[in-house]
Amino acid sequence: MSMNVPLNAPEISTELVALPANGTEQPFLNCRVAGPRGAPLLLFLHGFPEAAFVWDELLAHFGAHYRCVAPNLRGYPGSYAPADAKAYRAQVVLGDLIALIRQQAATPETPAAAVIAHDWGGALAWGLAAAAPQCMQRLIILNAPHPGLFLAALRDDPAQQAASSYMNLLRTPGIEAQLAANDFEQMWGFFERFGGATWLTPDLRAQYRQAWSATPEPIAGVATASSALTGPLNYYRASPLHPPTSPTDAIHTLQLPDALLRVNVPTSVIWGEADTALPPCLLDGLAQHVPDLHITRLPHATHWLVHEAPTEVRAAIAAALRR
Repeated sequence: MSMNVPLNAPEISTELVALPANGTEQPFLNCRVAGPRGAPLLLFLHGFPEAAFVWDELLAHFGAHYRCVAPNLRGYPGSYAPADAKAYRAQVVLGDLIALIRQQAATPETPAAAVIAHDWGGALAWGLAAAAPQCMQRLIILNAPHPGLFLAALRDDPAQQAASSYMNLLRTPGIEAQLAANDFEQMWGFFERFGGATWLTPDLRAQYRQAWSATPEPIAGVATASSALTGPLNYYRASPLHPPTSPTDAIHTLQLPDALLRVNVPTSVIWGEADTALPPCLLDGLAQHVPDLHITRLPHATHWLVHEAPTEVRAAIAAALRR
């Protein structure tokens, strides 16, 4: 057990959570859970190319006082993984998260004490906080840019366009086989490119390798993703936010309504400032969208701050929960 986990930490278990039908969909999420039912809910949302296990130390730490739930997002191991990229549009995935909060909180009307989210999970959490603020008491974001600021940077900032060029690679049809080749050689590169990945131990490599090679759960009546990488990549394919590839790219004229940008819940942002994909300048101007804002900067952490700076991240989350 890690030194960051208390000796009396609650057990972490895996729970398959069936969500209410959404039209023709009957989604389900494979979740890592810790802590008693009925306790205040902490919802942890992972990013790409990760999975729920990245939160285990935090689940063990906070599970003594909270109901901690970390789903594998739609498309990730053991969760609902349709093949169609349209099933990964933000409004669809937000429906999963709203239903999960209602199912896991003390009552269906009880908001989560906090939604804690990184990377793609953070992109979803920004949208959830704007569209359904009644679902949470506070928002805690780790290295995930606000959609309004990210849109402007992708459209107008050549440096951000270059830093995010990998997004267009990940949108490429059929890229799954290339990414899986040679023991996922290109996938490891996502970690190493953005900070060296000295934290990537053999045990963590094994967990990531297992997640990237898991066989998606078959779905009755729905075309199921054929690769463990298809669901994760479909988030990029379904999103309008990516660097422009031509002067006529839709991002040049894309306008996000203020209802998707204004976040009226207390928000704490924890940012690894050595992130080369999402530099700290993406925080500039954030207060105009988020009036109740607190920012904690970790100067030496990269995009992978959950792995690199677990003590600092845990302390910043604890401080945000007290705020």
